[in-house]
Amino acid sequence: MDGLDPLTLARIQFAANISFHILFPTITIALGWALLGFKLAYNRTRDSAWMDAYRLWVKVFALSFAMGVVSGITMSFQFGTNWPGYMEKVGNVAGPLLAYEVLTAFFLEAVFLGIMLFGFSRVPGWLHTLATFLVAAGTTLSAFWIIALNSWMQTPVGFEIRDGVVHATDWWAIVFNPSMPYRLAHMLIASALTVAFLIAGMSAWRWLKDGGGEGVRRSLKAAVYAAALLIPVQIFIGDQHGLNTLEHQPQKVAAMEANWETAANVPLILFAIPDGEARTNHLEVAIPSGASLILTHHAGGVVPGLNDYRGNHPPVGPVFWGFRIMVGIGVLMLATSWLAAWTIRRRGVEAMPRWLAHALVAMTFSGWVATLAGWYVTEIGRQPWLVTGVLRTSEAVGPVGSAMVASSLTLYLAVYAVLLAAYVFVLYRLARLGSAAPQGKPMFPIPRAAEGPAAHQSEATS
Repeated sequence: MDGLDPLTLARIQFAANISFHILFPTITIALGWALLGFKLAYNRTRDSAWMDAYRLWVKVFALSFAMGVVSGITMSFQFGTNWPGYMEKVGNVAGPLLAYEVLTAFFLEAVFLGIMLFGFSRVPGWLHTLATFLVAAGTTLSAFWIIALNSWMQTPVGFEIRDGVVHATDWWAIVFNPSMPYRLAHMLIASALTVAFLIAGMSAWRWLKDGGGEGVRRSLKAAVYAAALLIPVQIFIGDQHGLNTLEHQPQKVAAMEANWETAANVPLILFAIPDGEARTNHLEVAIPSGASLILTHHAGGVVPGLNDYRGNHPPVGPVFWGFRIMVGIGVLMLATSWLAAWTIRRRGVEAMPRWLAHALVAMTFSGWVATLAGWYVTEIGRQPWLVTGVLRTSEAVGPVGSAMVASSLTLYLAVYAVLLAAYVFVLYRLARLGSAAPQGKPMFPIPRAAEGPAAHQSEATS
């Protein structure tokens, strides 16, 4: 890697860091709401199976939250080391938005996380439920501020440039910039789908091993139904997001479709090998007028071409393939969740075919793959701009030498590989153990639901 220039190495390093980091917020954003659902179901029914599910998945939440915090700190260091030009140019906008995320979201999560993890037997039931709600709300609020900043970088408005520095003139316009609502909705549903398939896959794995308990079966059923309901919503939101991107970032859409010439009746390319030097595609397999129909909702609609943006459009290959991986995973999610929901509704979890359970296990981390592919389309598709039309990526990189960036990148990749393997191992260990540690005692001091009068009394007010 020493032979690469500092800009390329810095971009690879930031991509590696953000790729690792985003895995964990993608889980915690929606898992907090899943935990609230489990807790409310227990409050309503007093069925201990729901608390079994809560006890297991609150451990996964705690582990994911910790991993997200640590990796987020590491990522933020790079603004000062590798990308000082970013804060120098747009710090008046980026700094406050990042501060709002810490002040309104992170503190909310940190304060009430302890009550959620350890307070079931120590606080009134209504307070424990409220703490779960506030932690879930905190994760969503955190996503709100981060998506607001990222969306502003994609579609910047509400500012003026004085002496080469960006100054905010309209915070409402900055936060609710043209692409922000679409990106936020797309990310929240992506998180929900990630968690739905994570819960379904791990529950199916446990069911295959020993049948699991009632909590495992309840979790599996709830997760499959949630995925089946959410994937059509995500497809609709993705379509609206695509229309918004076509309006504000046409060169990104052109790269997604590997379309070189602006034209009507543009085919939808299912497979191709884009050639950036020759500015053409090889081995195309396409559906006539498909891209025009999807992007403009009219078969004769005009789709922008990359040749209109020479020197000002992203690399085509990564955006083209990233988009197809994301869509392909989405199609698999649709087929798997609908088939599983139909089967469970007709036959119940107990009679689910083992091949279908294995399919759910194979889809356990499918949300991660789709999310990463989507983020690559979003971030690479913005190039060569760091802030569209305001700051080029090459203008923000710091004066750090290639050797220094290469050595730290190598270390990051090694550490991340170990941490990710350990994380996945712990997830499956937790799934195998269920709600108890190897000695049979809870890993968190949350007593079993309906374990005597004290347990009921603690929840009496919820």
